[in-house]
Amino acid sequence: MNDYYPEAYASSYITGSVLHIIFRNEENGYTVLVIKVKKSEPKLDEKKMSIVGYFPEIDSEEMYRFEGAYKDHPRFGKQYVVQSYEKLVPTEKEALIGYLSSDRFPGIGEKTAGKLVEAYGENVISHVLDDPERLKEVVGWNEEKRNKVYQAMLENQGMERAITRLTRLGFGMELAVKIYNSYKEQTLHIIESSPYQLVWDIQGIGFVKADRLGKSLGIKHDDLERVKAGILYLLYEKTMQEGHVYVPALDLLEEAGELLKERQAMEADLLAEGLRVLEQEEKVSREDQFVYVSSLYYAEKGFAAKVRKMAESGELEETFPESEFLEALGETEEKYSIEYAEQQKEAIKQAIHSKIMILTGGPGTGKTTVIRAIVEVFASLHGFPLDPKEYKKDEAYPIVLAAPTGRAAKRMKESTGLAASTIHKLLGFNGEEGMDIEAREEDLYLPGKLLIIDEVSMVDMWLANQLFRAVPDDMQVILVGDEDQLPSVGPGQVLTDLIESDKLPVVSLSVVYRQAEGSSIIDLAHAIKAGGLPEDIKGKYPDRRFFPCSKAQTAELIVKVCDGAVKKGYDPMDIQVLAPMYRGPAGVHELNKQLQHLFNPLSQKKKTVSFGEVTYQKDDIVLQLVNNPEQGVFNGDRGRIEAIFEAKETADKQMQVIITFDNKEVTYSRQDLNQIMLAYCSSIHKSQGSEFPIVVVPMLMAYRRMLRRNLVYTAITRAKDYLILCGEYEALELAVQTEHKDTRYTRLKEKLETPSDETINK
Repeated sequence: MNDYYPEAYASSYITGSVLHIIFRNEENGYTVLVIKVKKSEPKLDEKKMSIVGYFPEIDSEEMYRFEGAYKDHPRFGKQYVVQSYEKLVPTEKEALIGYLSSDRFPGIGEKTAGKLVEAYGENVISHVLDDPERLKEVVGWNEEKRNKVYQAMLENQGMERAITRLTRLGFGMELAVKIYNSYKEQTLHIIESSPYQLVWDIQGIGFVKADRLGKSLGIKHDDLERVKAGILYLLYEKTMQEGHVYVPALDLLEEAGELLKERQAMEADLLAEGLRVLEQEEKVSREDQFVYVSSLYYAEKGFAAKVRKMAESGELEETFPESEFLEALGETEEKYSIEYAEQQKEAIKQAIHSKIMILTGGPGTGKTTVIRAIVEVFASLHGFPLDPKEYKKDEAYPIVLAAPTGRAAKRMKESTGLAASTIHKLLGFNGEEGMDIEAREEDLYLPGKLLIIDEVSMVDMWLANQLFRAVPDDMQVILVGDEDQLPSVGPGQVLTDLIESDKLPVVSLSVVYRQAEGSSIIDLAHAIKAGGLPEDIKGKYPDRRFFPCSKAQTAELIVKVCDGAVKKGYDPMDIQVLAPMYRGPAGVHELNKQLQHLFNPLSQKKKTVSFGEVTYQKDDIVLQLVNNPEQGVFNGDRGRIEAIFEAKETADKQMQVIITFDNKEVTYSRQDLNQIMLAYCSSIHKSQGSEFPIVVVPMLMAYRRMLRRNLVYTAITRAKDYLILCGEYEALELAVQTEHKDTRYTRLKEKLETPSDETINK
């Protein structure tokens, strides 16, 4: 029963499909959503309706029947308060009508699709392909329009049976098309014989959804395939969502038992058997009581072996006397009119004489200055010209610069004047490798003599191994990063483990230099790094402010701050709001909605395209969510929508969205829009490797479980010119005092202790 407005219930119902979820409390299931109304009693004039209630689960795109009553909310207006609900499984006829009226068949609406299905039944596409004139018989249309629909049916023939079956099994149209595009003619065979395979192959399908499919196909509670799928799903979740490289076996099996149990507990012997078979199938690897996704086991083992081998390799092939080093250093100082401090000289010297080393330090400590000096001195000592024009086309440039993100690589290029790329691009990856494949050939090595990687704190275990597999024996490596920032989004804590292992030379820059001394942002960053807040944190500085406000006031305050910045002449691209969490009244999603209304309010004069819960239009600022080296865009890149073309306006009759990233145009289809999100507000994790002229950071006790020192430190060090902190002072104080970093299970330090010839890369 629903306890919300209990006096309002009356006999009524609404059926419709979920358009988007406005708010959801994951703890108690309370949800506010908007549906597209299909039927109602009494009949509604509205085509959309706000629905409120307590739902254990609710899926976007799905069709539901809701029973309850209407209520006028004093703030939100007319709502439908739900007492009970059920998901509706479409009939084959309804599923086929939904398919024909989808974006795949421009020009066919729901009514036209209904007429065609009524006339020709489930074989409607075959009938039209046999004789296109049948379109004219049923719906009329001129020849041009008939030809467009005929071509669309020709391109999509064979899909209708699979799509209809998928929608009957409870998948929305968008997800059904995604499944078909992955499996093509094997779709029905795979979903009926291996339903749990969808968990690994299709983004957006978790274990619960696949398990629902499995049950509908008659798979039993204690089926070994179900047990294996549950264990493997949990292992992947722990790896990709929590950053663990391995999970203790007892913890894994205990949680798997909770996931898999229904009316009866899952037997421990069956769980153990599932894990044993997964190991036999080489889907997982075990080391004592530590359970790994197999690819991560080999990644950790292989990376440790390569690093240890480099660290123990002894002297470099070419060494230089102190006099030559000092001469090259002096020439560099003269070239840049700079005198390096002793700590910086130590770092440069260590880099020149080390096979592998780590350079670390906080903001303003001169890491960029040292990188540039290392490049200059290294080139001078080895006699390498730095001008790329002096090298032939087939001649390798001796110094390779790379970073995990496009933004970080761009900053590297700007600071050194040399080409820099993302690690993915450097390795020739297309962004779709995942962790379960041999992503590169064993004998492919990077050209050059010196490799410098910046922002190493963002590099996860799998990518680190792939990178080091490509490092030839005669290449020196310098790893640069700030260990006090957040660890990688992916599994592992590579930089921290390497530093704590004491196996590599580490130079930590600690002195803040002249160019940063006037920055109160830098001062604040170092105070936070030391675990405290300055007494004047609430003071007014030329480059930073703290505005105290309540949770309810935060979003409004942020909008006012951003509005003021725009009125002072700042472009919205110069402003970045960074929030610790996605949900809530001051989370990423809600702030993006409000900031879009400020910066680029939806207008009937502009073309729009809706995807999920978001409507995009020209001039919206968006964030790339995945690496796409083929298009030259990477996870974390920000761009601006330049144009939206409807399907009828393009040569291939597919809707297109044109987005500009750093003067480079990239074309997206509707299906590609899952690669982007609005970027007026971003998560702090997504901002790593980037800098922005103005950064706004809300701090609230509502974020309590996320508040960590490294989180707020990472956020404020993204600000280049101006920093605005707002919210509750106690939340900021709690974050700074909470030194605890999320425990990540890794064994990199232990593996660095093992002999280097024990391990092979895989």
